[in-house]
Amino acid sequence: MSKKARVIVLALAGLLLLSVLVYQIPKVKSAVDWRTEKFGLYVKNVFNPPGPVPTALPTSTSLPTGESQGEGIPTPTSTPEPVLTPTSLASPTATFAPLPAQVQLTPPNWEQQTPNNCGPATLSMALHIYGWTGTQADIAAQIKPVLQDRNVNPEELAWYVRNNVGWLNIEYRVAGDIPLLKRLLAANYPVIVESVTKLDPNDALGPNDDLWAAHYLLLTGYDDTAQTFTVQDSYHGANLTVAYSQLENDWKAFNNLYMVFYVAQEEPELSSILGADWNADANRQHALELAQAETEADPQDSYAWFNLGSNLVYFEKYDDAANAYDKSRDIGLPLRMFRYQFGPFIAYFQSNRNEDLLALTDYARGVTDMSEETWLWYGWALYRNGDFKGAKDAWNKALEIRPGYVDAQYALNFLTGP
Repeated sequence: MSKKARVIVLALAGLLLLSVLVYQIPKVKSAVDWRTEKFGLYVKNVFNPPGPVPTALPTSTSLPTGESQGEGIPTPTSTPEPVLTPTSLASPTATFAPLPAQVQLTPPNWEQQTPNNCGPATLSMALHIYGWTGTQADIAAQIKPVLQDRNVNPEELAWYVRNNVGWLNIEYRVAGDIPLLKRLLAANYPVIVESVTKLDPNDALGPNDDLWAAHYLLLTGYDDTAQTFTVQDSYHGANLTVAYSQLENDWKAFNNLYMVFYVAQEEPELSSILGADWNADANRQHALELAQAETEADPQDSYAWFNLGSNLVYFEKYDDAANAYDKSRDIGLPLRMFRYQFGPFIAYFQSNRNEDLLALTDYARGVTDMSEETWLWYGWALYRNGDFKGAKDAWNKALEIRPGYVDAQYALNFLTGP
């Protein structure tokens, strides 16, 4: 080999070694893995696009032989516990003092989210307001340790706070509205809402992507003159403004969910601001009535029907919930809806509509393969069809995406024994 050739070989070897070493840097590895996974997903969807959300299948009032509704059905730990009868929770409407026309809380340092990390990034910014010194990486390490995991639920964010930020409490509720958000901000409570964003086309799943995605926002102020909220947006930037009307529209897809933080001595004040909604069951009753009214006002409102279904699931009215979800699906939903909300899976499973569950979870897997909740319920659909090996594989996949995922481990134990 000539001297020149040896130099070239050594240079290439050096570049390869340097590339390997650079790849070990966490930020570099995260970025490379994300882009590689995104590219593979895009190519897959070029040749096999997921298409629209499947509509509901024809239903039958009969159940499988020897099986009554709910019989022999395990209850994963994420399914809501039995609650009070909804009609027993009505409360009078509270009266509040006039609010200032403008409120601006001191915002935290902005934190740009890493891929698929708006939940941990937004929570990190909120916690910094209260003196917490960690980062979104600390949160993600516990609630979404696998980079490709596409979703963080409000329950997971609340779990992190309750188990890792001992001096701080957190509550999340649904059926929020603009006046409530303003009351909270005026009382010095920053608020996280689960809303919707338009993705950058570079983040598309494929050529037919609607670019609709769930997104957490941290609200730190409002201005009645401009009719806007000030938001800290981990995807788009710091101190942005969002019109009241825009937030009201985008928030609806997630049942108008909001999260608020407080220290123990602030509980009386916060419970007074929330009024009847401080009680979680009363809050869901409020949300149920609101969704019902919205479906009556506009029978073509797919989000209203979806929220109706989710609130019925909370009260374990699974047949009615499944019917509401049917309406929502038939009207039409965004591509990623079942990446973030899993009430339909519970409703179809508990109402013995296994073919709907199978069709919907199979569709959701095609949109987002890295969703532990989808694999969990896909496994239950296979289990109900007698495919025990497929169910076991699905639950193991869920555990691969989310190590320690309690519901998937419960399912495996149910199948094979502890």
